[in-house]
Amino acid sequence: MVNGQKQDEIFEQLKEMLNSIRFGSITLIVQDGKLIQIEKNEKVRFK
Repeated sequence: MVNGQKQDEIFEQLKEMLNSIRFGSITLIVQDGKLIQIEKNEKVRFK
Protein backbone atom coordinates (compact mmCIF):
# COMPACT_ATOMS: atom_id res chain seq x y z
CA MET A 1 0.00 0.00 0.00
CA VAL A 2 1.02 3.65 0.08
CA ASN A 3 1.94 5.92 2.96
CA GLY A 4 -0.70 8.09 4.66
CA GLN A 5 0.02 11.37 2.86
CA LYS A 6 0.12 9.71 -0.57
CA GLN A 7 -3.07 7.83 0.27
CA ASP A 8 -4.83 11.12 1.08
CA GLU A 9 -3.73 12.52 -2.31
CA ILE A 10 -5.06 9.44 -4.09
CA PHE A 11 -8.44 9.64 -2.32
CA GLU A 12 -8.69 13.35 -3.13
CA GLN A 13 -7.94 12.68 -6.80
CA LEU A 14 -10.55 9.91 -6.87
CA LYS A 15 -13.14 12.22 -5.28
CA GLU A 16 -12.48 14.88 -7.92
CA MET A 17 -12.77 12.34 -10.72
CA LEU A 18 -16.02 10.90 -9.34
CA ASN A 19 -17.52 14.37 -8.95
CA SER A 20 -16.63 15.39 -12.50
CA ILE A 21 -17.72 12.30 -14.45
CA ARG A 22 -21.26 11.88 -15.80
CA PHE A 23 -20.98 8.76 -17.96
CA GLY A 24 -17.98 6.46 -18.10
CA SER A 25 -15.62 4.59 -15.86
CA ILE A 26 -12.70 5.04 -13.50
CA THR A 27 -10.16 2.21 -13.46
CA LEU A 28 -7.54 1.57 -10.79
CA ILE A 29 -4.38 -0.14 -12.07
CA VAL A 30 -2.54 -2.21 -9.45
CA GLN A 31 0.89 -3.79 -9.82
CA ASP A 32 2.59 -5.88 -7.14
CA GLY A 33 -0.15 -4.91 -4.70
CA LYS A 34 0.39 -1.15 -5.22
CA LEU A 35 -1.78 1.37 -7.01
CA ILE A 36 0.27 2.69 -9.91
CA GLN A 37 -2.28 4.41 -12.15
CA ILE A 38 -5.82 5.78 -12.30
CA GLU A 39 -7.61 5.98 -15.65
CA LYS A 40 -10.78 7.95 -16.34
CA ASN A 41 -12.78 7.15 -19.47
CA GLU A 42 -15.65 9.52 -20.03
CA LYS A 43 -18.35 9.09 -22.62
CA VAL A 44 -20.18 11.96 -24.27
CA ARG A 45 -23.72 11.06 -25.26
CA PHE A 46 -25.78 12.95 -27.80
CA LYS A 47 -29.52 12.48 -27.40
